[in-house]
Amino acid sequence: MVKVSTTKPRVLALLLGCLPCYSLSSEMVYGSTANAAFFGLNWVMSNVLPQQAGLEVGTVIYRYTTVKDESADMLVHVQNENALGNGYIFRETDDWSGQPGNTISKIVPVNNIPIGFWGNGSIEVEGEGQVVDPNVIYTYKYDPCFDAQSDPSCPGYIPPIPDPPPPPPEVYNALDDEAVQEATEETDPELYDRDNRRRREERAEEGKRLERGLAAAENALNISSELAQDFMIDLLANEARFNPYFVQTIPGGVYTETVALPTKDIPDNGRALRNNLAQQLLHEQMVEAQYE
Repeated sequence: MVKVSTTKPRVLALLLGCLPCYSLSSEMVYGSTANAAFFGLNWVMSNVLPQQAGLEVGTVIYRYTTVKDESADMLVHVQNENALGNGYIFRETDDWSGQPGNTISKIVPVNNIPIGFWGNGSIEVEGEGQVVDPNVIYTYKYDPCFDAQSDPSCPGYIPPIPDPPPPPPEVYNALDDEAVQEATEETDPELYDRDNRRRREERAEEGKRLERGLAAAENALNISSELAQDFMIDLLANEARFNPYFVQTIPGGVYTETVALPTKDIPDNGRALRNNLAQQLLHEQMVEAQYE
């Protein structure tokens, strides 16, 4: 059963307002988080707690308001999952069954649980009703020299051993390379003579091929020139043969029409009309005979 006090919320609000974000006592650092439920009823602890080695959570402080009917059954769980196992590392349940909606505030000690156990947090509602204006705060402490190597001023700090200097670079002598030695060996003079003879023969053969090509091109030009000359001579000869016909003049005169029509009205040919009608009737008879 939930017990609600009208003075506790004021005291808790005063307490939360007086808690410093960080305070230093001896060598330990003490602090409290912002409202983990500021953005909703679910939160990620890595965004809430400082990710400091050796940090421990000592207290969970929460406050919220319920909206419900007095006769309705309702359970509210403020909880954190166990990040290193199953179930919950923290779970506080408030039974609002048969109670009217109101505001509750609690301070729950958790005996300095290390940060590694604190999984994602949430406020879960069972039954009829809802939670509004939630506020969940975690108090914590940690030793800034929990990892002595994090700060040279920490007791037990061991200066890192500097890396050994790199070995001197290996000097490469190109003259010791087998490929270079083979390339620089003196070549047999007979090979030079043989290569020179081969090049002279290739140049001579190339010259002969070029001469044959030029001769063939010149012959082709001569042949085409002779054909062109023959064609022009034939054209001139044809012009000489046909020119007398083109310039010949045929004597003539004007042909005068001598037929004259006696009248402008031409009478119809009745006989032709009768013949056409008779042929049409005969054609229709032949067509109809095909279907009888």
